[in-house]
Amino acid sequence: MSILCGLPLLECVYCIGCARWAWKRCLHTAGHDSETWGIATAEEFEPVPRLCRYILAVYEDDLRCPLFEPPGGYGINPDWLILKRTYDDTHRRAPPYLLYLDHDHADIVLAIRGLNLANQKDYVVLLDNKLGQRKFDGGYVHNGLLKAAGVVLDAEYETLKKLLEEYPNYSLTFTGHSLGSGVAALLTMVVVQNRHKLGDIDRKRVRCYSIAPARCMSLNLAVRYADIINSVVLQDDFLPRTATPLEDIFKSVFCLPCLLCLRCVKDTFTSEERKIKDPRRLYAPGRLYHIVERKPFRCGRFPPVVRTGVPVDGRFEHIVLSCNATSDHAIIWIEREAKRALELMLEEDPIMEIPVKQKMERQQTLAKEHGEEYAAALQRAVKLAVPHAVLPSQYGTFQDSSDGEVSGGESSRRVMVGGSWDELIESLFEKDESGHMVFKRPHSSIV
Repeated sequence: MSILCGLPLLECVYCIGCARWAWKRCLHTAGHDSETWGIATAEEFEPVPRLCRYILAVYEDDLRCPLFEPPGGYGINPDWLILKRTYDDTHRRAPPYLLYLDHDHADIVLAIRGLNLANQKDYVVLLDNKLGQRKFDGGYVHNGLLKAAGVVLDAEYETLKKLLEEYPNYSLTFTGHSLGSGVAALLTMVVVQNRHKLGDIDRKRVRCYSIAPARCMSLNLAVRYADIINSVVLQDDFLPRTATPLEDIFKSVFCLPCLLCLRCVKDTFTSEERKIKDPRRLYAPGRLYHIVERKPFRCGRFPPVVRTGVPVDGRFEHIVLSCNATSDHAIIWIEREAKRALELMLEEDPIMEIPVKQKMERQQTLAKEHGEEYAAALQRAVKLAVPHAVLPSQYGTFQDSSDGEVSGGESSRRVMVGGSWDELIESLFEKDESGHMVFKRPHSSIV
C-alpha cells in the first residue's frame, strides 16, 4: 500500500525534473557556449576554409576530372598531390585520406574524410570505445580512433619523414571532418610523442584542425594540446556536444525516446563539478573556434562571427535543441560559412595589404596572446582539480622552460620502439588487473 502511495510522488518528481531540463535546453542557444570567448582574427582562421576544401577533395575519385566542386574549386593542384588512399588501401580500418604538398602555403597536409554512413567498418571504428578502455599520456582517448590513427601512420610515416626532410621550412598539418577529425587529433598526439620517428621535427611544425570534431580525449589532454590542436564548430553542431558514448547513441537508434529519457534525468541531476572531475569523460580537442551565425528568436542566418578560446569548464557541455543541429555538421556548410566568415574578417581588417614587417609583428602578438590564454587554461584546469591535469608524465606534460615559453616535456625522454606504428601504440599500453588497457609507466616515474 505504501509503495502505491509513493508512485504519484515519484511521477511528480520525474515530471518536474524533465520540465526543468526541457526549460533549460529551450533557453540554451549555441551563442551561450562561446559568449565569453574572444573574436578570432583572419591570420589564425585563414587555413580553415582551405582545409575544408581539401577534406572535400578526398570524396573525389579523380581530382583532374572532379564530379563536384564547391564554388571556387578545391584549390588543389593535382600535380602536388602525393597520394590518395581509399577504403581498399586502408583495409577499411581507417577512413580514406589524401596527402598533399601545398607549396603556396608551405604546408604538408594530410586530410581525412568523415563518416561514411554506408560503410559498416566506420561504425566499427566509432563503436570501439568503452569508457576507460584506453589511456594515453595520462588521460583517456577514444580507442577505435587511436587505432585508426595507428593504421594511417603505419602506412605513411616514411613518406611524411621524407617530405619533412626535403622541405624543412614546411609545416605538417593533420585535418579531418567528423570521424576523420578524431583520427587527425589523435594522429597529432601520437606524432608529437614520437617525433624522433619523423626525423626529430620541431613541435611547432606540427598542427591539427579538427572540423566538426568528435569528443575523443579527456579534458586534461584537450587543454594540454591546445597549442597545436584546433577544433572548428559551426553553430549548433551536435557532435562536439554529445557526451553520450557513441556506442550508446547507435544502440539507441531504434529507441531514441529511451536515450532522451535517460539523458534528461542524467543532465538534470548531474552537477558541472561532477562532470569535470570524471576522468573518463571525453571532450572536443584543443583550442575551439565557434562559428556563430544565428541568434535566438531570430529567423535566417546572419553574418558569421568566429569566437575562439581554450575553455576548461563549459566546454560544449549542452546539446542545443535546434533543427540545424545535424545540418551544421555537414562539411559543405562548414566550408561555406567559414569562407564567408574569413571574407568578412578580411574586409574589416585587410591583412593582405599590411607590410611584411608589420604582419610579422601582428603574428608574434597573436602568438603571445594565445600563449597567455593557453597558460591560463592550464592553470584553470589545475584550480578546478581536473583529474591528471598535473600528472608528471614525460609524454606531453608542459613545464616552464628557461625562456618563459611553454614547451613539451616529452622531448626529455623518448620511446624507442622498432616496428610499425601499430606496434608502437600497443607497446605504450598494458592490461591492469581488471583487464583494462592502461598506460605503461616507466619504472623510474614519480609515484
